[in-house]
Amino acid sequence: MKKKIVTLLGMTVLACTLAVGCGSSGSQPSETAETEETVPEETADTAEDTAPEETAEAAEEMESEAPEVSLEDGVYTAEFDTDSGMFHVSEACDGKGTLTVQDGAMTIHVSLASKNIVNLYPGLAEDAQKEGAEVLEPTTDSVTYSDGITEEVYGFDIPVPALDEEFDLALLGTKGTWYDHKVIVSNPEPAEEAVSE
Repeated sequence: MKKKIVTLLGMTVLACTLAVGCGSSGSQPSETAETEETVPEETADTAEDTAPEETAEAAEEMESEAPEVSLEDGVYTAEFDTDSGMFHVSEACDGKGTLTVQDGAMTIHVSLASKNIVNLYPGLAEDAQKEGAEVLEPTTDSVTYSDGITEEVYGFDIPVPALDEEFDLALLGTKGTWYDHKVIVSNPEPAEEAVSE
């Protein structure tokens, strides 16, 4: 009889211990789960609220820290890229023109691929057609290709407002229609260095 009472008492104590132990451990995971659920939401909200502002601020700081490109007066070679396969520098010139800097003003002379472009205008085609618009007149340039063939093409002296930034340049073709284009002048190198290379 004593053994039965001791066994029953032991089983009761064990059952209570297990009930209390499971109960406390059961409540902890649920609190942890709630904490885990709320923390990411708060973090996500904070990230959403601050990320665009921080990104914008970082971009502004980078722009303000970026050195301005300024060239000393002189003659350079520079790349001249356009948004059109029909409007480009002659192949004989390897995509480059002669950039002249004088008193801070930049002008690039480019020899085009043919005589099919008769005028250029630094701006939009709409403005080029207005009365009093000052269009750029062509020069006749002689270019020599790698196979030794020489050809006459039109060239233009184009004002460059800034390096490495697209700007508007309208063109007038032989059919008498103005077209809008974007061009960019980049990678200037002193003319003497380019010749020696």
